[in-house]
Amino acid sequence: MSQTIGNTVLAYSRVWHHVDAKGRILGKLAERIATVLMGKHKPIYDPAVDCGDYVVVTNARQVIVTGSKDEQKMYRHHTMYPGGLKEKTYKLVMASNPDRIIRQAVSGMLPKNRLRQRRLDRLRIFPDDSMGVLQKNILKRWDDGTLTTAKP
Repeated sequence: MSQTIGNTVLAYSRVWHHVDAKGRILGKLAERIATVLMGKHKPIYDPAVDCGDYVVVTNARQVIVTGSKDEQKMYRHHTMYPGGLKEKTYKLVMASNPDRIIRQAVSGMLPKNRLRQRRLDRLRIFPDDSMGVLQKNILKRWDDGTLTTAKP
């Protein structure tokens, strides 16, 4: 008879998910990634416990936005100097740093608590198809928004 009460270590094991962002809408993609990072897709989900999985996103350059957001959406940051507010449009950020767009969208959909940064650290974003050595870790892929097991 087991002496363990509650969920065991095996229940909290993390799985690596692969997402192809080619042709996917930014908001819907970010919502699904945030759900997996939080662990809401698992039956053992608890808001106070970090039980989410790893997510690897490829083709970040080819994510799309609807409407005229590509001209109107602004990304802002402050240098902490007086008058140091910097603004860039979606197109400029996509050309220079496409992973920032997805990371910021996912960050906005995660709860604003102490677990937020730990969850974002499990998000790996690549601008192109290649994901390097992380390809060996992938156990699940979801191209159309549904979770399936990975194909070898």
